[in-house]
Amino acid sequence: MPVRRSTMRRVASRMRRAARAWADASRTLVRRAFYAGTRRECPVCGHSARRFLAYGLVPRDDARCPSCGSLERHRFAWLYLAQRTDLFDRRPKRVLHIAPEACFAGRFAERIGSGYITADLRPQFVAESIDLERIPHRDDSFDVVYCSHVLEHVPDDRRAMAEMRRVLRRDGWAMILVPITSERTIEDPSITDPRERERLFGQHDHVRRYGPDFVDRLEEAGLGVTVATVSQLVGAGDAARMGLTASAGDIYHCHRT
Repeated sequence: MPVRRSTMRRVASRMRRAARAWADASRTLVRRAFYAGTRRECPVCGHSARRFLAYGLVPRDDARCPSCGSLERHRFAWLYLAQRTDLFDRRPKRVLHIAPEACFAGRFAERIGSGYITADLRPQFVAESIDLERIPHRDDSFDVVYCSHVLEHVPDDRRAMAEMRRVLRRDGWAMILVPITSERTIEDPSITDPRERERLFGQHDHVRRYGPDFVDRLEEAGLGVTVATVSQLVGAGDAARMGLTASAGDIYHCHRT
């Protein structure tokens, strides 16, 4: 019996994923050995290193964990989730994770279980393909929505915020992170040229720069907001050890109002 092309594509896709996983694991082992030490510690994966890797188009020194790949904002978010939320308490809950980070997805899935749903516009490696401006779930569907460094890519971010509020249960919460790189939010929907977007908004696929008035947008969408900073969570020594620099940004912990 001839093998169907769809079956061959699935097998090829699995083989590519397995090859990528093997390559990633091999690179991780090499990095761990090269950066072995104790000056830095990653709260996400628990590994220590003599220093973190440089990261970014304009490289930031001591930014990326050589073991799990977490950046400053990921390590801060992990600490906050572990210390200030119920995400990891093992009680059943439905969690919508938008654009899941590689350093989080497997760890979230293990701790949360079957209620954990990953989503992105692009269907690769997520459970659901979702447009954040039109979330295909009923009202009051989720206990938690986690969305980090996504809204700066979304044309109608106000609608996306309202959608996240809509699918939250009344006693649920959302954690929403964006880069704050301006004194006030600036945007211009007429700008579509990637080079001009990079010049004005910092990246070719960004559609705005956020300022501290990001909180106002969340509140206008019907969300109450608690802003958390690194210094509220850990002391200066622990912050340095975990690489929690200014690039970690702030956390916006939201609930329905």
